[in-house]
Amino acid sequence: MKQFDLNSHLNQIHSSYPAAHHRPLIGITTNYVDGDATLRDRYYKQVVDAGGTPMLIPPVSDPEVIINTLENIDGLLLTGGGDHNPLWAGEEPHKELHSINATRDLPELLITRLAFNRQIPMFGICRGMQTLAFALGGRVAQDINATLKHSQEADKSEPTHSVILSPESMIRDIYDSEHIFVNSFHHQAVSDTGAHFQATASSPDGIIEAMESTEHKSILGVQWHPEWLGDEGQKLFKWLVNRASEFSMAKSLHHRHLILDTHCDTPMFFPQGIHFEQRDSRILVDLHKMTEGRQDAVIMVAYLPQNKPDEAFTDIAPFPVEGPKAYADLIFDKIEDIVQANHSYLALARNPEQLYQNKQQGKKSIVLGIENGLALEDDIRNVQHFANRGVTYITLCHNGDNAICDSARRSQNTHHGVSQFGEKVIKEMNDCGLMVDLSHGGEQSFYDALDISRVPIVCSHSNCKALCDVPRNLTDDQLRALAKAGGVAHTTFYHGFLRADGAKASIIDGINHLEHAIQIMGIDHVGIGTDFDGDGGVPGMANSSELINFTIQLLRRRYSEEDIAKIWGGNWLRVMRQAQEAKVK
Repeated sequence: MKQFDLNSHLNQIHSSYPAAHHRPLIGITTNYVDGDATLRDRYYKQVVDAGGTPMLIPPVSDPEVIINTLENIDGLLLTGGGDHNPLWAGEEPHKELHSINATRDLPELLITRLAFNRQIPMFGICRGMQTLAFALGGRVAQDINATLKHSQEADKSEPTHSVILSPESMIRDIYDSEHIFVNSFHHQAVSDTGAHFQATASSPDGIIEAMESTEHKSILGVQWHPEWLGDEGQKLFKWLVNRASEFSMAKSLHHRHLILDTHCDTPMFFPQGIHFEQRDSRILVDLHKMTEGRQDAVIMVAYLPQNKPDEAFTDIAPFPVEGPKAYADLIFDKIEDIVQANHSYLALARNPEQLYQNKQQGKKSIVLGIENGLALEDDIRNVQHFANRGVTYITLCHNGDNAICDSARRSQNTHHGVSQFGEKVIKEMNDCGLMVDLSHGGEQSFYDALDISRVPIVCSHSNCKALCDVPRNLTDDQLRALAKAGGVAHTTFYHGFLRADGAKASIIDGINHLEHAIQIMGIDHVGIGTDFDGDGGVPGMANSSELINFTIQLLRRRYSEEDIAKIWGGNWLRVMRQAQEAKVK
């Protein structure tokens, strides 16, 4: 009989190619009872039926094991079970506290927090939803004050009460209904979702029955047990598997292509003694966050604040220095120290070839830039000096006019655009192979630079004035002119450049600005310059660990892999090559 003929089973597998199609890997946390890691079959069967590959995760708190696990899974399912030890929330035990499971608590809290940092889709069921809250800033009631029976005696597959789903929520979209019926086996529940989540479903007596991310992330928790509810429960598992598949695609894309952020201001925090090799909460870009977001490279600028006419730069410089040039050099010295201290994982890059070489070697890249031509100290020879240091672009000005050009903000219309000295600077930058950056430049300065430069100019972190009418953003005419000249404009994530109506900006606003720029300029002239650590960062794109979220948003909008690669650095590197190939010194 074929049933017990191994070769017949193998022949069926090998009769066509490929032997199997990719299915996202879903890690499932297990219970722990009497020395055994256990799991109800309903969990992994629902994952299989939803099109995923289940992988059981035993309750192990070893961080090496957890991180290696997270590197391999595409989604995480946090399962049900007993109560959490309330001491994890800084609380003493309530008299109604049931049995706790100390073996599970720490491993699941760790894996949840670390998965959150890595943007891994998560789905929490009952205790699993409470784990999300415990790990990420919410609170759990040790014993709920409920009027409905939330610990049913009916069969687990029998719904026993209704749930109201919030409008415009993920779970409402999943069920396409205002009310659903669910089972119920709990005496605890999330009492406060915390800032990362919002309640999106409740029982008639007001108990929170579901919560989801407030940051456009693929994280969802429900208080009931959908693994027992057949096809109705399957909807939630399909959601997880679909989001995991999406995440898997984004990871693969980041692996194949260079992921470059063209503007960050992390050196502004050097006076605080930040640790780039640690996951430092004071900065938005560090080695841990770059790795979590699967980011390859960042252009890190020496930002120079523009001194007012009645003050000296040395009066406002964050470090004691002789002047702007010395300050920029000091910042680059400190960046080089960071690279040297982490040379096994980090390297400098001056050109596209070095960027790709570093990626091949498994190293992150830092590229040098200057924000504010004030660093030149009115001396044209300093353009060559900074080119020799490895600088790849200079943002001609910041907020306020300088000797080179007028600014988009705080301008006195000093030069009516680019000054005579500024014209020499642009031509010298062309000769030295440096990119000319007009982010922060006034509108006339922009057009003057476009006329003066013999190679395309860039706007490393500028948004669309049509969507947010502030002086720093670019008009549609500017975008058209920039594209016609072969340049690029990179969407930034400073909230004040995303929305002017006072509403809280998010990753979706960034997508809207990017898509408007694509509509006006075409796909070959756009990119991303976050302005992280320079007040950039919004929900969904809050730091380098969340860059992969932007790729996921692009995949949802059906952008091709080729186009996503252009957005994440391909267009910028084209202009970089043009600038460097035009070098004559």
